[in-house]
Amino acid sequence: MSGTLPTAPVPAAAPPSGAARPGGRQPLLDLLRGVAVLGTLMTNVWIFSGPGAEWGALSEGTGAAARRLLSAPSPATAAEALFRFLADGKFLALLTMLFGVGLAIQHASATTRGRPWPGRYRWRALFLFAEGTVHFVLVFAWDVLMGYAVTALVVAWLLTRSARCRTAVMWTAGALHVAFMTLLTVAMATAGRGGEGTAGGTDPHVVELYAHGDYPAQIAFRLEHAAVLRLEPVLSFGLLVFLFLLGVRLYRAGAFAPGATGRRLRARMLGWGLGLGLPLNAAVAVAGDDFILLGRYGAAPLVAVGYIGLIGAIAGRVRAPGPLTRGLTSVGRTALSCYVLQNVLCVLACYGIGLGLAERLGGTGPWWVIGLWAAVCLVLTAGATLWLRRFRHGPLESVQKRLLRA
Repeated sequence: MSGTLPTAPVPAAAPPSGAARPGGRQPLLDLLRGVAVLGTLMTNVWIFSGPGAEWGALSEGTGAAARRLLSAPSPATAAEALFRFLADGKFLALLTMLFGVGLAIQHASATTRGRPWPGRYRWRALFLFAEGTVHFVLVFAWDVLMGYAVTALVVAWLLTRSARCRTAVMWTAGALHVAFMTLLTVAMATAGRGGEGTAGGTDPHVVELYAHGDYPAQIAFRLEHAAVLRLEPVLSFGLLVFLFLLGVRLYRAGAFAPGATGRRLRARMLGWGLGLGLPLNAAVAVAGDDFILLGRYGAAPLVAVGYIGLIGAIAGRVRAPGPLTRGLTSVGRTALSCYVLQNVLCVLACYGIGLGLAERLGGTGPWWVIGLWAAVCLVLTAGATLWLRRFRHGPLESVQKRLLRA
């Protein structure tokens, strides 16, 4: 990749009190990554299990579950609505912030060792983009890694600028993003098409493709419609930059440290994030799919901030890590591998090239979808724990490290 290196590395902020030294593991961050990875599956599992799968997701907004609950209340509709409400956009925003945290840690490590920045990190971002491209083509159309790779290059350069410059870029990106989402929401409401979405999900040819079509045909379909399927990271690029820089800012402020400063910051994040974010998300969910963009890309990141405070508060009260904490931490340490693997497992479970559960169990209610999510989570937590007993890094993480050494 091209670009001009700074003549001298800009000094990084000192690691927050109680934080691990650059390159060391931080239990809370690993725990948060594990929760974020499995949390994104809480949203994606409905994509895999729905008619038309990846393309069909465009035809039904997340507010449909809330409307079904209001029109036909039952334990099943309540479970689906709550499951979707707690997940949609929240864990994706959490994962995005944690990518920013990881970038801040790597910058601190490079600065401490006197290495130029971005330096070799460009190759890491290039690998992430290539991996995301392969993931998009072969596995899952709604891949996030490609967008993260491009955002990481921008934020990596911003880490060589002053704190004032980063603050200005962060809030400008956030403000422009909110304004853009508002304009799109107004356009959708004016057109009266928010609740209808894209008709591709109801197209019988698309449903047939994922229910009975062969694997090469599905790959060809993704490539043919790549412009639409890759639109999300383009539309939300301002949010990605904002959340990356917010992750950097939170890390350097000590929000993930185990000391008093970290506990105080996480308590404030818990109060403001959930206190303000949950009511806003509930309002847009009930308002209908015309407001889906403001919900997923506006209100949801507030809840993600609250989730950090909530998970930190719970973890702080756990004296000895149990199987659940160890499993989530293991997933966090192998986050890239687990993110890809969970999507591969859902493809094999739901599409016609595998077990075909999406067609066989379609229309039977949400319980099997929630059960599939729980089963995949169990496989990942157990598998990651067993893997790390013999290896230091996950499979994809090891490939990345070897290629970067080369």
